[in-house]
Amino acid sequence: MFCHVFLSSFVITAQNEFNMERLTFKDAPDVYQALKHGQNYVDNCGLDKKLIELMNFRISQINSCAYCLDMHYKEAIHAGETPLRLISVSAWRETPYYTPKEQAVLAFAEHLTHMPAEENSDTIHDGLKKHFSKEEIANLTMAVIQMNSWNRLVRSFGPTPGLYKVPETAAAAQKV
Repeated sequence: MFCHVFLSSFVITAQNEFNMERLTFKDAPDVYQALKHGQNYVDNCGLDKKLIELMNFRISQINSCAYCLDMHYKEAIHAGETPLRLISVSAWRETPYYTPKEQAVLAFAEHLTHMPAEENSDTIHDGLKKHFSKEEIANLTMAVIQMNSWNRLVRSFGPTPGLYKVPETAAAAQKV
């Protein structure tokens, strides 16, 4: 399953005002296909979905992407995450309920998202090496890059937050 599907190009608010997107993927289908390709890789590389959604939510907080926060909150809840852990993730260092593995991923995602140019990055993988193989670290790197790319694209395109719905899984669709 890939994420970041925009539901419409405009929305009528309760006050009958129009909130228009600046751009839609219909305006740039090749851009969407390029990002979708990378997202398909991340979605199928074997990383834990709940962990990736927690990480995506944190990256979206850092990047102030309201649409992505809405999406990844809903996707994380769907994957089994708790509201308490999601609302606390910006203060994860101050809480007792993130595992050392989750803490390592959150620290890595924050570092890679902020990526201070003046700072040496020789130790960037140190926290991850205790929990992940080199291939998994490469996949986590791709996941962070992908989320940052979505955040920047969505901030540019301007979809209306609050409208995202978690797509039905194939299994759930077959039950109907």
